[in-house]
Amino acid sequence: MEQAEELTYLLPLRATERVNFNTNVQELEWESRSQPRAGGTPAPAGAAGAQRRHRGFPRRWKRSMAGIRKSTQSPSKLRCRLPTWLQGTLLRNGPGMHTIGDSKYNHWFDGLALLHSFTFKNGEVYYRSKYLRSDTYNCNIEANRIVVSEFGTMAYPDPCKNIFAKAFSYLSHTIPEFTDNCLINIMKAGDDFYATGETNFIRKINPQTLETLEKVDYNKYVAVNLATSHPHYDSAGNVLNMGTSIVDKGKTKYLLFKIPSSVPEQEKKKSCFKHLEVVCSIPSRSLLHPSYYHSFGITENYIIFIEQPFRLDILKMATAYIRGVSWASCLAFSKDDKTWFHFIDRKTKKEVSTKFYTDALVFFHHINAYEEDGHIIFDIIAYTDNSLYDMFYLKNLGKDFEECTKLTSIPTCKRFVVPLQYDKDAVLDSNLVTLPSTATAVKEKDGNIYCQPEILCEGIELPRINYDYNGKKYKYVYATEVQWSPVPTKIGKFNTQTKEMLHWGQDDCWPSEPVFVPSPDAKEEDDGVVLTCVVKTDPKDPPFLLILDAKTFTELGRATVNVEMHMDLHGMFIPQQDKKTETE
Repeated sequence: MEQAEELTYLLPLRATERVNFNTNVQELEWESRSQPRAGGTPAPAGAAGAQRRHRGFPRRWKRSMAGIRKSTQSPSKLRCRLPTWLQGTLLRNGPGMHTIGDSKYNHWFDGLALLHSFTFKNGEVYYRSKYLRSDTYNCNIEANRIVVSEFGTMAYPDPCKNIFAKAFSYLSHTIPEFTDNCLINIMKAGDDFYATGETNFIRKINPQTLETLEKVDYNKYVAVNLATSHPHYDSAGNVLNMGTSIVDKGKTKYLLFKIPSSVPEQEKKKSCFKHLEVVCSIPSRSLLHPSYYHSFGITENYIIFIEQPFRLDILKMATAYIRGVSWASCLAFSKDDKTWFHFIDRKTKKEVSTKFYTDALVFFHHINAYEEDGHIIFDIIAYTDNSLYDMFYLKNLGKDFEECTKLTSIPTCKRFVVPLQYDKDAVLDSNLVTLPSTATAVKEKDGNIYCQPEILCEGIELPRINYDYNGKKYKYVYATEVQWSPVPTKIGKFNTQTKEMLHWGQDDCWPSEPVFVPSPDAKEEDDGVVLTCVVKTDPKDPPFLLILDAKTFTELGRATVNVEMHMDLHGMFIPQQDKKTETE
């Protein structure tokens, strides 16, 4: 099997010729020293015509699932006047390879992780992409077929293997060894950076070269089988994350753990993970049906965990391989069940004893949370069903995607206002919320408190904020906007206080998660820029990195890449001072 050639290009940015080697998006490395010129395109005034402007599903994405084509070489263009303070790297992660040999993944979220980055240095932009060299990647490429199972795709032994080898494969999948194909996000721990997924594995990477380094197994330091890809960072730089411990010592629980930002001087050569600390545990309401969760919330004094009725069936997972189904089929939503809110005091490490709940919902992303006058306020993007995941099966992403695949549940930005301090003698069925909000919290006979949210807006996903305001009262959310499908057509800046929305969108453009980068001398919450990677409907139209003024949402400029660029998921901006040199 022919491997991709990795090259670096200097002056100007060029794309190598594509190599036809059982992949979808070729990894490439470029460096650009283009002459900047002024931008300044104003943002569209409103949402009108957004659906009309997009002529169908992006063929660039369809091609990335179908296989490789050759592309011609052409110079890139940097059209912008960058702020002089913008120095660092936008590092992104997402699925990039869906076909290996004659085998194909079933789901878009299963694809092999492809990292890519835009580095800002002295007014120039450098682009680079590289596949994560996970054990999963290496095994699949060596076998020239999918041999490691992903959440939506179960891999099976080579039909040429003998009966004993096949039997061993079936037995070994009873307690599955999860993939290290870490394709969702990027995490910083200490001075190092890691590609993350939702299993117990993460992969250390070099943020400058995108090289894959050592593999870390959370399970060696804390008893978790699954972990989120959306950790939080406290003021000291420590990582706070959550993971699920499945039937450990007869119990299934959710663990909050802390990874220190540094280690004692005498242990400098040791990993910060050796000093990982379990902060607290929350018992699952069901031993064999733990809740799925993608993120959690944090305030100055509390951790917020939402136990939603979107659950994994552990017994079904244990028999999935034998039954010939994927692990994804073991997830089920119970629309008649309750969604429970858990609040953990960060000082005492104990859960608040009062039980709070709301109606059944499915959510993936917390936006932000904060405390005010004895209340916890938290904002999430929620759905009324679990159809979003099913929409990304590759069989649904064909030529009739626009006509046949519609959102059955619009993503809704919901604000819950939870009164931790309330009058214990309050009349039953009275609203305990004393803040100005349409959100309610009603005490019931059994002592539980039933919460109903305030609806802030609809049609946004992949939310980001100015992280300096994480856990604090805030105004602005930067997010993708969705119309008829879960694939974003615009990005927006939403004011949670005035409910006003600014938009950026252009014909046939499909932006990714917007990342806010604060100005070093920022005086207001929205002083900075917003960065988003944009692909076009027609693969002949080059993709680009868009740079917006975060305050006005006007375009400062764009860096065009004359090569196919994949649609990604999440990532982070790494300021220049946070990056170690390659020699270090």
